[in-house]
Amino acid sequence: MPKVRHWVAIPLALFAAALVLGLIAAHTSLTRSTELSWNSHIQQLRTGWLDRVTLDLANIASPVGGLVITVLIALFFLWRRKPVQACATFLVIAVGWNSSEIAKIIVARRRPPAVYSLAPETGSNSFPSGHTAFAFSLAVALCMLAIGTRWFRPAVVLGALWTVLIGFDRLYIGAHYPFDVLGSVLVSTSAIVFLTGLWHGWIAANLYRVPLLDRFGPVPGPAAVPETASVAG
Repeated sequence: MPKVRHWVAIPLALFAAALVLGLIAAHTSLTRSTELSWNSHIQQLRTGWLDRVTLDLANIASPVGGLVITVLIALFFLWRRKPVQACATFLVIAVGWNSSEIAKIIVARRRPPAVYSLAPETGSNSFPSGHTAFAFSLAVALCMLAIGTRWFRPAVVLGALWTVLIGFDRLYIGAHYPFDVLGSVLVSTSAIVFLTGLWHGWIAANLYRVPLLDRFGPVPGPAAVPETASVAG
């Protein structure tokens, strides 16, 4: 996991910017007509087969689908006897993804009118998009794993396309506004940057305390803490 120098200031600034964007969008009329217009243009693309594809794609990035994917990735690294990578990857996805729930509670934006949605959702607030937060966090986690390898650039390109695809999917279905998608990237970025500071400052140095973790492979102890950055990267 890379080090970020200003791992407190940057997340605070990004999270604050996301909240300002969300609160303006949720509680004023400044953006609503524009966002509904954007949604309308995207939803004009609807056809039967594309409706089915987008709904299936939404299921992949849903809370259940996202949890399954996250756990499978962690189990894969445990199976490969790389427990540090398993923990780091799991945390990046989980923290970046679930940070969206904090912003949802604070902003409390209602979803777009259900009449425009292919699959109306009433279980949570609209800002930011949890599906997009998962997609972005997964992309960041895979890019971190690819740092220093020949797979880094392909991972960045594919991760960006994956995130855009899920964001588009949420607008196409009618479950979110455009600023919900943008807000999820800001919020998840803030959470992941903050996590990098915690990782290097405390988490990596204490992984050896996790029961049974060392049975899956080498886990650096207190004397080897300086090496954890390269192991987790």
